[in-house]
Amino acid sequence: MMLFYVAGLLLGLYGQVRAQNLASAQISVISERLAQSAVHSWEYGARAEALLELNAPTYSVVSFDAVPPPHSIPSNITSALGEVFTIAHNVVVARSLSNITGPQPLISDTSAGDPASIGVSVLLANWTGQGALDGLDYAGAAQDQLHYLFQNVSKTKDGAFSHRVDQLQLWSDSVYMVPPFLAYYGVLTQNQTILGEAYTQIRLYRKYLRDTAAGNLWKHIQLGQTGIDDGHWSTGNAWAAAGMIRVLGTIQRSPFANSFKSQQNDLAHWVHEIHRAMYSHINSNGLFYNYADNNTTFYDASSTALLASTVYRLSLLGNIHTYIPLAEQVRKALLASAGTIVSIATTSTMPTPSTTSTALAGTGTTVSGLLHFTPEGWLTPVVNPYSYGAQGSDSPEAQAFILNLQAAWRDWVADGAQGANSAREARPHVFMIGAILVLPWLIMVIT
Repeated sequence: MMLFYVAGLLLGLYGQVRAQNLASAQISVISERLAQSAVHSWEYGARAEALLELNAPTYSVVSFDAVPPPHSIPSNITSALGEVFTIAHNVVVARSLSNITGPQPLISDTSAGDPASIGVSVLLANWTGQGALDGLDYAGAAQDQLHYLFQNVSKTKDGAFSHRVDQLQLWSDSVYMVPPFLAYYGVLTQNQTILGEAYTQIRLYRKYLRDTAAGNLWKHIQLGQTGIDDGHWSTGNAWAAAGMIRVLGTIQRSPFANSFKSQQNDLAHWVHEIHRAMYSHINSNGLFYNYADNNTTFYDASSTALLASTVYRLSLLGNIHTYIPLAEQVRKALLASAGTIVSIATTSTMPTPSTTSTALAGTGTTVSGLLHFTPEGWLTPVVNPYSYGAQGSDSPEAQAFILNLQAAWRDWVADGAQGANSAREARPHVFMIGAILVLPWLIMVIT
């Protein structure tokens, strides 16, 4: 009897780390909604990144694989990468129809920064030889996007690229759009100057947007004549942290890692800085307010999902696990079953409560039985992606963020779930091997 108790206890501890997971059918529905709804430049970029992290991690900069990735695509991920290449293909085809030559964004946009978010998928298409198959000039399109940023986009006196076309203005969103493209371009072309510029843009944006009077939360929009937003928009803070993570991963896995050690340390520290600022405002229901420190705004699952994904990524890339226990509570709250009363501990050192149950499986083209998903598979509640002060629905970026979270959590578990909490500190697979080795000894002792 004692043997079964001990074995059950060990299996239970192991299983807790893996509980509360999206089923493959649910992931498919969420992905379908994202594919159907992504129509703007940053949505294409967010979708491409989510697909890489989830379905083709070998070609993602946040995996443990080298950057640049292989030129030749393994047969088992050809289909997965095909969706990313379709995004790049369609964008470059549409661009070529404009008959515009020279520096230009990948997509004409009122944002100077958002089109660059598609740049990684365009660079990847070129790197893997897609141009030889469809006759498109992916290298030229990526180069024109690069030159557009340096030659056409307005800048602050110290060199920060504007996020807007109509006025010189900095948005926290831009950290996810521009620096990851610059970093990837720099590594693939072996240009350390461009790689360094990715870091510089983040450093400058942090200089302008970090609000030391608010515990280092980032302001949303600064500079410019109109549209300034001094508020601490949760999605903006998450965009910034996620952009830093992507640049950190690009540098860390590149041949230039040793030349950028201090930059890597800075990036990891700055992500952790945002985590510390943001998670001091997490609510007991596991969600942030749309503006993190403003309780008159609505709850937002979108920013909550993206920021949690960066906690797992920082654990993997920076060996920093401070907010892992809290991210686990948040993830379980996001994936809670319908009808669940969620109440999380709002300090990062508290053990994960058992207030939520394993998510129900989706069937067909719907997701049913989840607290924060509609039956059609949309994450809820979410900010309107086209009006950041208003609550919305059917948000493409929110769909991408939940896929980012799923991929980050999966990779964290595969690496051993470091920092889960004091009760589950060891790597699960090592822990189980130990259990297997000790059970025969327990049998002898008990019998």
